[in-house]
Amino acid sequence: MGAEQGGPVVTSTGDRTTVGPVTIRPGDPRYLELTTAANGRFRCRPRQVRVVGSTAQVVEAVQDAVRGGMRVVARSGGHCLEDFVDSPDTGLLIDLSELHAVGYDPGRRAFFAEPGALLGDVYRTLLKGWGVTIPAGLEAGVGIGGHVPGGGYGPLTRRYGSVVDHLEAVEVVVVDRAGTARAVVASRDAADPARDLWWAHTGGGGGTFGIVTRYWFRTPGAVSADPAALLPTPPAAVLDSLVFWSWPDFTRESFGRLLRNHGRWHERNSGPDSPFTSLFSILTVLRRESGMIGLTTQVDAGRTDAPELLEAYLTALNEGVGVPYTHDVQTRPWLSTMLRPRMSGNVWGLRAKCKAAYLRRGYTGAQTEVIYRRLTGGDYRNPTAGVILAAYGGRASAVPPDATATAQRDSVLKAFYLNNWTDAAQDDTHVTWIREFYRELYADTGGVPLPGGDSDGSYINYPDTDLADPRWNTSGTPWSTLYHKGNYPRLQQVKARWDPLDVFRHGLSVRLPD
Repeated sequence: MGAEQGGPVVTSTGDRTTVGPVTIRPGDPRYLELTTAANGRFRCRPRQVRVVGSTAQVVEAVQDAVRGGMRVVARSGGHCLEDFVDSPDTGLLIDLSELHAVGYDPGRRAFFAEPGALLGDVYRTLLKGWGVTIPAGLEAGVGIGGHVPGGGYGPLTRRYGSVVDHLEAVEVVVVDRAGTARAVVASRDAADPARDLWWAHTGGGGGTFGIVTRYWFRTPGAVSADPAALLPTPPAAVLDSLVFWSWPDFTRESFGRLLRNHGRWHERNSGPDSPFTSLFSILTVLRRESGMIGLTTQVDAGRTDAPELLEAYLTALNEGVGVPYTHDVQTRPWLSTMLRPRMSGNVWGLRAKCKAAYLRRGYTGAQTEVIYRRLTGGDYRNPTAGVILAAYGGRASAVPPDATATAQRDSVLKAFYLNNWTDAAQDDTHVTWIREFYRELYADTGGVPLPGGDSDGSYINYPDTDLADPRWNTSGTPWSTLYHKGNYPRLQQVKARWDPLDVFRHGLSVRLPD
């Protein structure tokens, strides 16, 4: 129901102050909580933490950092996999978690979300208020602040595109050449003089141009006066399928067959007009010690052929594999599947090292062999190490690679290589394992997933600073190309215009041009 018919309207007018500014320094009992993030390998020790409740307070905090010569970073949800925030040289940490409003802005005829809003909060508010959503990620606890600028994706991406394909505008606190902080609103309007700043936030990555204080979303071409027609409508319900195979039942041959089937199916069924755009799956293949290989699949239950689509998918994956599996499928409300997925784990506080790749085609036979050997052999024993393959493509592939900063548009899968553990004394062992696994998997291309072949580089929201290290990237292709392909020079131009002093920087931030 639209706002003019009695639905809620939340306006964006001026600075709303709920909390802050609050300054917290070492010795304050709140300091430990506010300097602890998801990856237990990293923790920053800033001179101060600033909890903010408005854009004006963010501007003030950034200005104080510039004036005091402190490196300034921002945290929304705290899920960064590298030390981009939790770095020893962080001087002032801006905590955005109290900037968490979500609503409809009638002035822009767009929905807005502040950076501290968690994805689950965004989904809940948009659905309950207007019956709409954005095609963002599956982890409800992730902050939208860092998710969007990296080109976030999720279970509805194959059907509706990436989240940035619906990004209408962005408010960013930037610093000019004179060292003056200010807030700028940049939109996708072709006549907007700040449009390049909007474009940079459609896949250029967070923490590199400024600090986002608000996002606005509206589907391109949507012009209705009814807010309920301005963003995608999620399914009322989904077929929520959970399949498990017993790892010990797999041989080298049957394991290879499963991975080849999986890759081949996605190669054939990931076009923008495929009937399978309503299907999203995640295949989780951890070390054999985990006991199981798992597959979660969602299909829009509103399709009359939904059961047939799911059955066709599972049949194709299991063809010739010969390993029995258990299958449980439930019809669940869409929002419930996003807030409470059936197969998930809390990794907050665990130590982690992760890597990633876009896959344009399934793994080669040689790569499948590497994966099998690395997940079954040797003296290494860690049941939380392995690879997760998330479906991609669909409508995301209908967008030209330069229309947004998200350049990888014809990939069919996203591969996420992960390793989690708890004991700091074992850091070297676990980090070395995943580094060597990844290097061997991409041995034919210098230890990294080079763009343009079977792979297409990597995903900036799964950052890996090893790609900028010549010890682990021997391809001769720079990390910037792996993440941004041909869009990188344009991102550098945006950087030079909006952050000429390189105030906002980290291990994989866009560099100023020479």
